Amino acid sequence: MFIIETYTTAVLFSAITMICWGSWANTQKLASSNWRFELFYWDYVIGIVILSLIFAFTLGSSGEQGRSFIADLQQADFSSLSSAFFGGIVFNAANILLGAAISISGMAVAFPVGIGLALVIGVAVNYAQNPIGDVGLLFGGVALVILAILLNANAYRSLPKDQTKSPTKGLILSMVAGILMGFFYKYVADAMFLDFTQPLPGKLSPYSAVVLFALGIFGSNFLFNTLLMRRPFVGTPVSYSDYYKGSFKTHLTGILGGIIWCIGMAFSIIASDMAGPAISYGLGQGATMVAAFWGVYVWKEFKALPASKHILLKMMFILFLLGIGLIVYSKLV
Repeated sequence: MFIIETYTTAVLFSAITMICWGSWANTQKLASSNWRFELFYWDYVIGIVILSLIFAFTLGSSGEQGRSFIADLQQADFSSLSSAFFGGIVFNAANILLGAAISISGMAVAFPVGIGLALVIGVAVNYAQNPIGDVGLLFGGVALVILAILLNANAYRSLPKDQTKSPTKGLILSMVAGILMGFFYKYVADAMFLDFTQPLPGKLSPYSAVVLFALGIFGSNFLFNTLLMRRPFVGTPVSYSDYYKGSFKTHLTGILGGIIWCIGMAFSIIASDMAGPAISYGLGQGATMVAAFWGVYVWKEFKALPASKHILLKMMFILFLLGIGLIVYSKLV
């Protein structure tokens, strides 16, 4: 299987993760004008499963290092399989709430608050499990991210009331999503052998773990998304028959969103060998800054913000950049 051999490459893969995780929601925004989020999300999940299988049968089954995908699944124990699968369930619960928050408050709020909070929790949880990197620099970066989250929430609350569908609901959904999102990565990491060049009996390769993770998302979606379709946070209920009313382009947009996100997930997991789970996850969750950029400068979600409050957005971006920089540097000292 393909394995990263240098920290520099691991940082590059994590940067790609950051871009993918911060950009997939653009497909939701593109489809939202004529397509409900709950229906979009089915295609998004299908895209995740498709890409995970493609990677498993290509990068995960080539080369002489590690174990090929099928052989890896055949020897895996129940604990590893269930841990990766459960990670998918936890992620799906979080991501559905995040998607709902995006539909209410936009990318520029849902991501910095939700994913920013996930970064804080995820770095702490994964560092406790596998302490790689200078603890002072790592959590100094996390502290800066927390400040950026607070600035973003303050800016959102400063928008005129007629510019926000439900500011309190959007922020609460983002926070709950972030708390759940901070824990899913741990379960996937627990399912894998830490040194990708030295496969352990019963444990999964990163590619197999991502497939089980994707199946956990897909399986749990029949529960989580069905409930959301019947009792949506915004709008009237939708049915499965509504899903088949979507055009090919609309369905393809959702699948593309899932593929983009799963590229990020796979690259983050592959990078965790050289970078360590805490750093790999933390860098990937720099997606908050990418998504905020899309929301502020492309989708113009803060165009009604009073001029006196624009400094909050500028400071948010500066603090995010400094925080991510400290997280990267924590492995180098």
